[in-house]
Amino acid sequence: MAPDTDGSDILDDTDHPDRVTPFRIDVPDDVLTDLRQRLNHTRWPEPEAVGSGDELDWSQGIPLAYTQELAAYWANEYDWRTRETALNRFDQFVTEIDGLDVHFIHQRSPHPDAFPIVITHGWPGSVVEFAKVVEPLTNPTAHGGRAEDAFHVVCPSLPGYGFSGKPTATGWNVDRIARAWETLMVRLGYDRYGAQGGDWGGAVTAQIGRNVGHCCAIHTNFPIAGPTEEAKTNPTEEDKAALAGMNYYRQWDSGYFKQQATRPQTVGYGLVDSPAAQLAWIVEKFWSWTDCDGHPENALSRDEMLDNVMLYWVTGTGASSARLYWESMASFGSFGRVELPTGVASFPKEIGAPPRSWCEPNYAITHWTTMPRGGHFAAFEQPELFVDDVRAFFATVR
Repeated sequence: MAPDTDGSDILDDTDHPDRVTPFRIDVPDDVLTDLRQRLNHTRWPEPEAVGSGDELDWSQGIPLAYTQELAAYWANEYDWRTRETALNRFDQFVTEIDGLDVHFIHQRSPHPDAFPIVITHGWPGSVVEFAKVVEPLTNPTAHGGRAEDAFHVVCPSLPGYGFSGKPTATGWNVDRIARAWETLMVRLGYDRYGAQGGDWGGAVTAQIGRNVGHCCAIHTNFPIAGPTEEAKTNPTEEDKAALAGMNYYRQWDSGYFKQQATRPQTVGYGLVDSPAAQLAWIVEKFWSWTDCDGHPENALSRDEMLDNVMLYWVTGTGASSARLYWESMASFGSFGRVELPTGVASFPKEIGAPPRSWCEPNYAITHWTTMPRGGHFAAFEQPELFVDDVRAFFATVR
């Protein structure tokens, strides 16, 4: 499906309220110099009081030795300019929606009958998560697919994240973002589209599905669901595994959520001032939430993790990104059922990984794939599995 307009009619009209402005990532040199200086002058804590020998112990958080090693690599070897150039291969824009600048990738397919899709990241992610899937989705014939698998891909940065604007007043919750994405897709000329997302992007995508609008179907790798009454009283082995995962998350893995949902401003001071703090805050979740067999670099390269950290650091969004939790802390599972056709990609190392039986009450599931590997950052960790499933699901609704 080709767009009715590419936005070019309003690109040059500075007074047009729906103006879409081309955007290119160009981090000033002084920001990079300051980053290296801050990393080289980090005031480090003592090592964690667990573990011994060469084996890293993450039970008290990201280990000191690994954090120092990664910070030194960031300061002395990581080449942002090369990574920046790679990200700039995508067509990027900014447009104002509801008083806020929204940054987004908008990569059109060379295939005229491509289907539009909006893909939304979460925390601690960014549009960097989708760098490995944009091209296979937009140009499938160059990546093992068929022309009829093609998508026009839109990847917005959440409000307060990356190069989008930072809200200066309350109200930018999941529902408002979902409505903003509807505005964005219509503004780009798409009168029928699909939505995909994980983490907060999964919540936004589900809400887009509830709002209906011009969206015709949704796909998620982060279905939001709690245990059924049957699972509580007569659990299957699958239920028991999901309940154990949910309980582990609540007891050992959700401190960040409580902090960001209650006092985002407090944690923001350290995240915006210290690159080592921002690095540790994010990379610990790459360890915890990827299918990495105990080490995040088994799932993602150092450069890939740092690309994502950079989108928080250079934009100073440690506090503004955390506020989404404060705005939307009651959003998970608090809305009605999604009645649009829904595809789910269930990855084994997802947080909790609810079974299909838990998800059925919340979504009109027409497609479910139990993945052989992968975790929370599906497109980042397992781009081929992600692309194949997105293609397969949306082929049923094009």
